[in-house]
Amino acid sequence: MPDTNEMTPEHKILQKLAMETLAEQKRRRRWGIFFKLLGFVYFAFILFALGDWGETSDKLGEGRRHTAVVQLDGIISSASEASAEKINQALRAAFKDRGTQGVILRINSPGGSPVQAGIINDEIRRLRAEYPAIPLYAVVEEMCASGGYYVAAATDKIYVDKASIVGSIGVLIDGFGFTGTMEKLGVERRLLTAGESKGFLDPFSPQAAQDTEHAQAMLNDIHQQFIDVVRKGRGERLKESPGMFSGLVWTGAKSIELGLADELGNVNYVAREVIKAETIRDYTVQTSLSERFAKQFGASMAEGVMSVAGRLGLR
Repeated sequence: MPDTNEMTPEHKILQKLAMETLAEQKRRRRWGIFFKLLGFVYFAFILFALGDWGETSDKLGEGRRHTAVVQLDGIISSASEASAEKINQALRAAFKDRGTQGVILRINSPGGSPVQAGIINDEIRRLRAEYPAIPLYAVVEEMCASGGYYVAAATDKIYVDKASIVGSIGVLIDGFGFTGTMEKLGVERRLLTAGESKGFLDPFSPQAAQDTEHAQAMLNDIHQQFIDVVRKGRGERLKESPGMFSGLVWTGAKSIELGLADELGNVNYVAREVIKAETIRDYTVQTSLSERFAKQFGASMAEGVMSVAGRLGLR
């Protein structure tokens, strides 16, 4: 290799370019190794998530004496954690365990679908008939309203906190009407139907009297079903008053006076003092790691697609 002092300017430039090329190749190799390692870690995480490693709750400590807890938290709907499918699955597992001395349904719900609540209510009654020696208690935390109370009414006893919100025995359909706004904006609604009531309660059309009457009849029918469930579940404990089935709510303390609830108590109190099995096992169906990852991954992908679409002017 020639001495640097003896090199011409052209040689020096070529040497510099060669050194920079070698350095760039080294950087590329390092980044290549980094991204391969990152890809491997990402792939390993997916495999781990899909595997859902670990024992399921119904295998841990099966047969040991305990109080079973199932959590009904949030809005009751087919797409929520408080769906009839998940709640009933958890209840069946709780009653089936040989060590279960009693079951607590811990409720913190503003209500939701009357259909989903009715399915849970029916399953509770079936399980109580199948396992008559195992009591089932509802323990209300912040709220047990509407569909939440529809479910609670099927249990043996309802325990509340003095400040819990209980009740809302009613049914509603809500929505908006945009006919006035459309008129001001000069927008014309063009709705074609086969069947005179197919556009029933369409928010962009004037509300017809017969549609209102039909909707009210449906609400009254579902409301009566709700009332019948409460009367059947609470029996003689219920102290009916004019506003009881109006949709009003009460504090936990007042709900005991009205016969909508039985006593003050939380989960630990009921397990220890009522069921006499202080050890608590949670049977709530948990969303698996793979499901959570899939939801998060799907949301991230959707966000990325929307971002690209926005840049391309496709929104």
